[in-house]
Amino acid sequence: MAKYINPYTDFGFKKLFGEEGNKDLLIDFLNQIVKTNHQIADLTFRNNENMPDLPAERKAIFDIYCTAISGEKFIVEMQKAKMHYFKDRSLFYSTFPIREQATKGEEWDFRLQPVYFVAILDFIYDEETDKQKFFREVALKDQDGDLFYDKLHFKFLQMPLFKKKEQDLQSQFDKWCYFLKNLGSFDHIPAILNEPIFAKAFGTSELAAMTADQRRNYERSLMYYLDMKNVVKTAVDEAVQVALESNTIEIAKNLISLGSATDFIIKATNLTAAQIEELRKETK
Repeated sequence: MAKYINPYTDFGFKKLFGEEGNKDLLIDFLNQIVKTNHQIADLTFRNNENMPDLPAERKAIFDIYCTAISGEKFIVEMQKAKMHYFKDRSLFYSTFPIREQATKGEEWDFRLQPVYFVAILDFIYDEETDKQKFFREVALKDQDGDLFYDKLHFKFLQMPLFKKKEQDLQSQFDKWCYFLKNLGSFDHIPAILNEPIFAKAFGTSELAAMTADQRRNYERSLMYYLDMKNVVKTAVDEAVQVALESNTIEIAKNLISLGSATDFIIKATNLTAAQIEELRKETK
């Protein structure tokens, strides 16, 4: 039985990073990935539901939305499953903390505070294997790769690509990634994470410390997470099976066109004799 919460669940993620009493955990995590001149001393949680300017526009609901005491805006998202147009969605969400900075009247000079969109992903969105990166930092740059604008940053962590073991951890960022990747499977605090900030994170995440209501809410959140992962896995498995079957049929048709015997085609494709005879009729 698990000792700690699964941080990929809605409840687990917000319990760990989205509560006022735990904002020091969020600050420490974010300070590992933001620019040096944007380090956070303190932050305030904002309403995580951003309403559109017009009724017909789509609203945005963030996992965590906060503002640093120095003015920087942070959207922190935990994404559990791959979705279409994820990059478009990230860009769309980043427009809300930009637009809300506009002030009424003619005195506003368009000066903006920095905006960070941080996404912790329980999936891999990079399609091309040779271009996959665990940590991808995106900013606006010109045609020579020089930074054009220093106030809009996207940080994507593709957690399945984080492969470091305890002995490989070198930075505080490594430690946080290791913590998030493995929290649900820990049965004790690893030696390398035996420091105050992680001791608090483990204490916050311990299932035995939850109230009965918190435990029920977590179990519902965990069930939703597991169901969704199973749905995604089933869809992927079915797509692979369809592709394999389609490929098998094409191989059988090619063998038929070459005049191969039924027994040979059966051994090559695992199709039945009846299936092969049907394909013979189709290829005549």
